[in-house]
Amino acid sequence: MKKIRIKNWGKYGFEFLSIFIAVISAFALNNWNDNRKDNNAEQKILIEIKNGLEKDLEDLKININGHKRGIRACQFWRDIVQNNEVTVDSLQLRFIELTRDFTSLQNNSGYETLKSKGLELIENDSLRSQLIALYEYDYYTLRKLEEEYEEMQYQKNYFKEINDVLAPNFVFDKKGNLINIETPVKLDKKHKNILMSYLMKMELNRKMVLIFYQRTEEKIKSIEIQIEKNIKR
Repeated sequence: MKKIRIKNWGKYGFEFLSIFIAVISAFALNNWNDNRKDNNAEQKILIEIKNGLEKDLEDLKININGHKRGIRACQFWRDIVQNNEVTVDSLQLRFIELTRDFTSLQNNSGYETLKSKGLELIENDSLRSQLIALYEYDYYTLRKLEEEYEEMQYQKNYFKEINDVLAPNFVFDKKGNLINIETPVKLDKKHKNILMSYLMKMELNRKMVLIFYQRTEEKIKSIEIQIEKNIKR
């Protein structure tokens, strides 16, 4: 009887061990498959985010260039107001650029997909933190500055008064194009100071937002490099 029991225990032990190994193997395989799926999902989302960032950079460059031209327009019209000598070939363009507003466009689809699947899908902690900071803070701030910050709504806040003061001195051609301005510009001290203060304020605000744009541009380029490394690993 003892020998039979020993044999039975040996048989049962082998069967138990076989089942245990099979279960562990199945679990490991399932876990490997899950990790592989997560990795594939991470790669696809990172590629989508990178493609969106490339388009964002294009929009940033347009806005950066636009604000730089706005700053030059402020300097141009300051010279006009102070009766300094200027080249009037681009007078009409300078007048348009003076109070031109911009919108901040961002391609958020990749990041929104990531949020829906869980931010933890990005294994690299540093990259994940930078993505969150970019989309939740930097992009949000740019939108607020361009579209809601009252001082930076140039067309709404400054165009009418500037136009009211300067327009009497404008010269238009038969097609209605602004081609010249009568100089010296006739302004009393009050209106001259109002224009000078507006030009100062617009220039400073554009310089301020330019700094933020350029910092955001640097962050995007840094994130693109990290994404590229993650995709190639």
